[in-house]
Amino acid sequence: MKTLDTILRNDTPHWVGDGFPVRSLFSYHGDTTAISPFLLFDYAGPWTFEPVKGHPRGVGEHPHKGFETVTIVYDGEVSHRDSTGGGGTIGTGEVQWMTAGSGVLHEEFHSPGYSKTGGPFRMVQLWVNLPAKDKLTPAKYQAITRDAIAEVTFDAGRARVIAGDFDGTKGPASTFTPINLWDVRLDADAVVTLPLPHGHTTMIAVLSGHVTIDGKGVGEAEIARLSRDGEGVTIKADGDAMLLVMTGEPIDEPVFGYGPFVMNTEEEIREAIADFNSGKFGALAPA
Repeated sequence: MKTLDTILRNDTPHWVGDGFPVRSLFSYHGDTTAISPFLLFDYAGPWTFEPVKGHPRGVGEHPHKGFETVTIVYDGEVSHRDSTGGGGTIGTGEVQWMTAGSGVLHEEFHSPGYSKTGGPFRMVQLWVNLPAKDKLTPAKYQAITRDAIAEVTFDAGRARVIAGDFDGTKGPASTFTPINLWDVRLDADAVVTLPLPHGHTTMIAVLSGHVTIDGKGVGEAEIARLSRDGEGVTIKADGDAMLLVMTGEPIDEPVFGYGPFVMNTEEEIREAIADFNSGKFGALAPA
């Protein structure tokens, strides 16, 4: 069985644009080897937005290169547009999986409908690294709707399989390296053993509720990072709990990040900045 290595938390929230109140529970500014293949985890919310007239809240046009962004909405709605022509609106239980690859421009705003009504908002954005051989892959966009995500039920809980495999049930997301991403809900007092692969970086984010893992309590807006050795982990839910389970095969390569660019060397970061400044990331179509 896997054991609990550490608990990650961040009690200092910040805003991304005017639409995303986030806590960065880990990032590439820390120990990149320990979190590989993941780079960053922003937990936005829970928050309640008032209705707004005029332009929706969010974050305007900005670039990315060298990795993927995975946006999961739990409450509210997020609309996305990018320079590949990809985009759309996702709501509760839906996912936007964007491969920045060789470079992309995009923007993210609350949907027009949600902006008019306001209401609860909760979202996760996870950054997933690309291996060096794929960092210049063409940018692309995967819109994963709720009905495309298979759900596995078990005693006192269920798991929606976004990526990877859960006991033979596969997720719809296409990934460049082996990754599991599961939206897990546990009923109060549930005791479950999840089938986690040996050798993978494994992190369990508690988005609501409180659980006990390896004898230690993990609460809302905290991430349990587990050992790579061992298969599976037993979790006790101390109340109803909402978890995001992330596992991935580590990428044994250097990580050099600068803002929205994540490459392998400083020289590659300079090239990314030059490509962006020279317009090689394309352009967003007029809104």
